[in-house]
Amino acid sequence: MTAGLGTVLVVDDDANNRDLLSRRLRKVGYEAQIGQDGQHALALIGEQSFDVVLLDVMMPGLDGFEVLKIIREHYPATDLPIIMATAKDESEDVIHALGLGANDYVTKPLDFPVVVARIQTQISLKRAVEKVRQLERRLAERNLDLEEANARMSRDLRAAARIQESLLPRSSPDVPGLGFAWAFRPCDELAGDGLSAIKLDDHRVALYVLDVSGHGVASSLMSVSVGRLLTPPGDASSILIKGGEGEDRLEPLAPADVATRLNRMFPFEIATEQYFTLVYGVLDVSTGDFRYTLAGHPGPVLVTGDGKARILPGRGYPIGLADGPKPYNEWGVRLNPGDRLYLYSDGIPEAVSPDGQPFGIDRMLEIITGSGLEPLCGAVNDLVSEVENWSGATSVRDDVSILAVEVSGD
Repeated sequence: MTAGLGTVLVVDDDANNRDLLSRRLRKVGYEAQIGQDGQHALALIGEQSFDVVLLDVMMPGLDGFEVLKIIREHYPATDLPIIMATAKDESEDVIHALGLGANDYVTKPLDFPVVVARIQTQISLKRAVEKVRQLERRLAERNLDLEEANARMSRDLRAAARIQESLLPRSSPDVPGLGFAWAFRPCDELAGDGLSAIKLDDHRVALYVLDVSGHGVASSLMSVSVGRLLTPPGDASSILIKGGEGEDRLEPLAPADVATRLNRMFPFEIATEQYFTLVYGVLDVSTGDFRYTLAGHPGPVLVTGDGKARILPGRGYPIGLADGPKPYNEWGVRLNPGDRLYLYSDGIPEAVSPDGQPFGIDRMLEIITGSGLEPLCGAVNDLVSEVENWSGATSVRDDVSILAVEVSGD
């Protein structure tokens, strides 16, 4: 352990010189020890640590140069500074010593204030190096901790993403007369969007797209929580059904009632500042009737068989922000064979180009109608590709979700 101003090893074969110098060093605050010759100095250095060595060049046996060379084989100049004491006019000794790794030199007869100044300079440099190394070690440890934390986070994010993906449709619902296509592009590892097409019975299917405010883990957690509830009627957690007439018969819940249930279950909390928008509807393939509700979400796009597109009407507060016992309304439209219906998140029209221009509703409708002769899956992929191309190098800043259904009439 360093004491006082530092520990100094004074190596000199002249007893008077080393005793006088060591006493004066102790007097000004250094801990000084003496080495009687080169061998003794090497033994002391092997047993304990020193902040600096004051090493005489001219000594019997191992001279100062030989001792310096041996020390440098084990200790770099930053770990153990060595100041050589040389004769005043022996410049070649100075050059030789510096070449062997000496940090500095003083000339005899020694000027004590100069010796103290040189010693303190070397000790200050040594301690500065030690501090830098300590900081580097701490930084390396912190970096290792961060790498481990990032690895854990990456594993957790991948696991969460798999859970989220499990809520997406794995295949199209088996509902005769209907075709389905969808796309789901998170802007981060996890998304706040969610979508699905859920078979309610032999002739009815539920469709929804939701968009949780914000991005990242918090939004994803809410999206997954909501998705767990918007599940097929056979799932115990589903909120899409109610008891109907007849024994063990279940009846789909009206879209407005589904939104009302969700609004009660997910009230807005100031702490999280989270809410979500939703378009939810039920399509009856036997009649072509589509009943839907909007909770702060863009209205669906209906493309009729003759290629005309329009946004279906409706409005309502986002889930969590509505008041009253029945805060949501329903709207309806009848679909005919050849009609297509698109439910989407606002990540599509609000996508921004590198120069700040929004993708926009008009461009979205133009692309949808222009893809009318393509298969439904191709039309959906075309729209997503156009959004990604529009965003360019800036990449899409919001989740992009789209769910499309086509009435075939078969």
